[in-house]
Amino acid sequence: MATTHPLYERIEKRLRARLDAAADGDLLPSEPQLAKEFGVARMTVRAALAGLERVPGKGTFVRKAAPARPVGTLLSFHDETLAAGRTPSSRVLYAARRAASPEERANLYPAGAPQDVIAISRVRLADGLPVALEHAAFPADLDTLLTADLEVDSLHATLRRLGRNPTLGSSVLTARTADDDAAELGVSPTTPLLVETRSILDQHGDPLEYTISCYVADRYALKVDFTVAAPAPTG
Repeated sequence: MATTHPLYERIEKRLRARLDAAADGDLLPSEPQLAKEFGVARMTVRAALAGLERVPGKGTFVRKAAPARPVGTLLSFHDETLAAGRTPSSRVLYAARRAASPEERANLYPAGAPQDVIAISRVRLADGLPVALEHAAFPADLDTLLTADLEVDSLHATLRRLGRNPTLGSSVLTARTADDDAAELGVSPTTPLLVETRSILDQHGDPLEYTISCYVADRYALKVDFTVAAPAPTG
């Protein structure tokens, strides 16, 4: 006996076929528009849209697989986005010299003073879609960063032009919900974020960068290669 798929599944299949050629972040018609187009109730449309990304007050967007960054690779967001065939950009929220936080002092000035940093906060975008909220801090002698075009240029490329090459890094990964940062990222407050707290040294082994990057979980991923440890011998 032939199986009849529910109406909402058939609509979802048609929508997904339509979206195959869409760009990441494209906006779908509203529920009333789709209900009229398919001649169904809004509840049916809502069920068909369940697998797509919905932002309260903004609409329904195409959700495509998040690119995965190998954890052991130090690659800037700018270069990583270009490598994925997408266009990187940034929206600068804050850029100034200010007093360092205790965490920034510990990572950028392990020997003590000075205690000022160049602090830069940006929303990082790929093809215009917000992917991450980044809070970066650099030693105070890198104040030239404040004159760079941080909305378009690669910050790491700017560092290299200044003779400071990002060379070695370490990260700690945690998670949280978007909360007060939801509006900047275009997500709901309960959206999960992957948080990477990263320290980077330059080619001389000197502290260069301390950054906290909060990635929208379904727009970014980390790929981990690992070995399986042998079990401890039993006596």
